Amino acid sequence: MDWEIPAVARTELAAAGLQAAITIALALLCLWLHRRHGKPYFAWFAAAWGLYALRLAAIGSFLLTRQWAFLYAHQVITGLTALALLWAALVFSRQLAWRWRYLAWALFPVVWSLVAIYRLDSFMLAAAPMVAFLAAATMWSGWTFWQYHRRVGSTGARVLAAAFALWGLHHLDYPLLRARGAWTPWGYYLDIAFVLAVGLGIVLLVLDDLRRGLGALSALSGDLQRSPREADVLDALLARPLELPAVRGTAFFAPLPGVPQLVCVRGAGACAGWEGVRPEGAVADGLAAVLATGRPQVAADVGGLPYVAALPVLTGGTATGALVLAGDARDPFTALDESFLRALGQQVGAALHSAALYRTLESRSAELERLSLRMVRQHEEERRRLSRELHDETAQVFTAVKMQLGMLREGVEPAQRQRLDRVLALIDTGIGSIRSVTNDLRPSLLDDLGLLPALRSLCADFSERTGIAASLALPDHPLPALPEDADLALYRAMQEGLSNVARHARARTVTVHLATVPGGVRLSVTDDGGGLAAPADPVRLEREGHMGLVGMRERIGALGGTVTLENVDGGAMLRVFVPTISIRAEGAA
Repeated sequence: MDWEIPAVARTELAAAGLQAAITIALALLCLWLHRRHGKPYFAWFAAAWGLYALRLAAIGSFLLTRQWAFLYAHQVITGLTALALLWAALVFSRQLAWRWRYLAWALFPVVWSLVAIYRLDSFMLAAAPMVAFLAAATMWSGWTFWQYHRRVGSTGARVLAAAFALWGLHHLDYPLLRARGAWTPWGYYLDIAFVLAVGLGIVLLVLDDLRRGLGALSALSGDLQRSPREADVLDALLARPLELPAVRGTAFFAPLPGVPQLVCVRGAGACAGWEGVRPEGAVADGLAAVLATGRPQVAADVGGLPYVAALPVLTGGTATGALVLAGDARDPFTALDESFLRALGQQVGAALHSAALYRTLESRSAELERLSLRMVRQHEEERRRLSRELHDETAQVFTAVKMQLGMLREGVEPAQRQRLDRVLALIDTGIGSIRSVTNDLRPSLLDDLGLLPALRSLCADFSERTGIAASLALPDHPLPALPEDADLALYRAMQEGLSNVARHARARTVTVHLATVPGGVRLSVTDDGGGLAAPADPVRLEREGHMGLVGMRERIGALGGTVTLENVDGGAMLRVFVPTISIRAEGAA
């Protein structure tokens, strides 16, 4: 005889069908999340919702056929669904690894459902243990997410904790109400509300991770772009992830010459003591996997830290190092795509490579500055030697010849004296030229009297030679301590500046000002000759033959100073700054 489906059963089947459709959609969503992000707990969520749909199919089959086997399958699958949801929560929150002993929990619904359906006559005795098991497993899931929320502050985890806690309490009404048909179909609708709440919590969980992870990594990306030095890059690389909730420590691992495995180059937070340490155990295995696969790795319970996550640092598409995050929560970048993490690793690798190039460039620049300073000093030594030789030898020879000719002049006829007078005049001119060249090669006043008197003499001599009115303003107080060779560099700068005014400016007046400014001494040479036709580009100046300005830049730059040439109202200004303390000059010395 055909079984006629009661109206109540038809209503229950309709509600179960709606719940099954929603559950299957949620399972497909979790499968998509697993495929997109590659995280195992999404697969467990998908499996749990798949089991839940099978449970609904089993209860529907029982309503249609009244065969106890379907009721038994419904009971077993219900217990397995609760365990699958609990396991997904534990894998998400604690990165729990599978142990075969956990399989014993799955035996309870299998064994007890067999006893309850086929051996017991008391409904309450048969239902109570299973209901308590379901409520405990569901509430445990809620408690797991609540603990995660307390560590991280996740909105999605808070929603999941509330949904599972209320759902666990809802299980307790089964033997009193739903099993007796009191809540049909409202019990199904309430279950649908809980399923939707859990689905909402999962989506919010993903969005929380995306927002938090992307925010931190975007900030880190900006830090890396602004940091040219390797030390600054490492500081930013280690400091920024510490702002993530539950991250207690960070460390950067990289290979060292002659060391076959990665070594901690620097650590921060809870990992500050890892610097210089070679990894062992789970950390070493995780780093080896990062280098081999170029994919993020997560280990649990490492050195007193609940979780340690390693992100690859890529150079040229190959993992050459790893950024390690340690904390109280599983991988803080859990919901981020692996492709995004690889892109971050490539950016970190590029930033470190750029920092290494910057360090090499700085080293080469320092070497060039030392070479330039050494060449300037050798040049000055050669000028000093030539000046001494001209003064001590050539000028003395001319003086001796003049004396001899003077003695000879006294004993010759008056007609011959005029000719000797012309020779003596030529000798005086030669001696004057030698003295001028000697002074240009190495100003004796600078060595004998110091910088300020030498500048006064240079300014007066310039006005006398060129006819250009020159004024000099000097400080009343002694100059601060300057780097070695600074006096000579300032003298040469003023000498070159006045020479350029005489040759190119067509000026009527020139003003020289030497002043003490914060951090150093500034020399300015200002003329009223109309200014520059084009900006003072060093390459253009060198191409046009203005080697004096180029040499001045090199000389002052070797002392850590600066040279600028710019237009001012009615003329041009040469400004030279020499610092009181020059690291480059001290290092070169």
